[in-house]
Amino acid sequence: MNEIQGLESFGIGDNFEMAVSKLERDLRAIADGRDIVCGSEDKPVVNDLEELPIDHFFMEGVYVRRMIMYRGQLVIGHIHKHKHMCFLLKGHVSVASRIGVVEHKAPCYFISDPGEKRVVYAHEESHWYNTHKNPTNTEDVDELERATVAFSYEEYNKYKKEQDEKRRG
Repeated sequence: MNEIQGLESFGIGDNFEMAVSKLERDLRAIADGRDIVCGSEDKPVVNDLEELPIDHFFMEGVYVRRMIMYRGQLVIGHIHKHKHMCFLLKGHVSVASRIGVVEHKAPCYFISDPGEKRVVYAHEESHWYNTHKNPTNTEDVDELERATVAFSYEEYNKYKKEQDEKRRG
């Protein structure tokens, strides 16, 4: 992760949006379904890999998503639409985002602001939890993904504009 932070062309802090979008495009171009795995147009979020276990927990009004990352894995997340709480309950990760690179060692938590997209590197097996509002109490993971994340900055900016217009009435 320090190598990524040091790359002038990666641009953390300068233009993270452009840099992470380029990284994502480049990885998609060489994805082989084994060492590099990406979501598809139909299924943009990867949920069912033995190499990256994802578990879903539901309770009244709340959806919790647990991702287990193994040592050496790198994950590029999607853009979160809402403020939510993240917990690292096991492990050690480095997280690159628009604010730079931050290390987290379990146990810890932090608040994620809307519009955040992260590149997460696991230094060791790590258990990462995201908690989200679930006002309809759905257990349809595809529906929850569409409600909680945007799959591109264009989609997020459109969503944000629609929300701003609703607030203005």
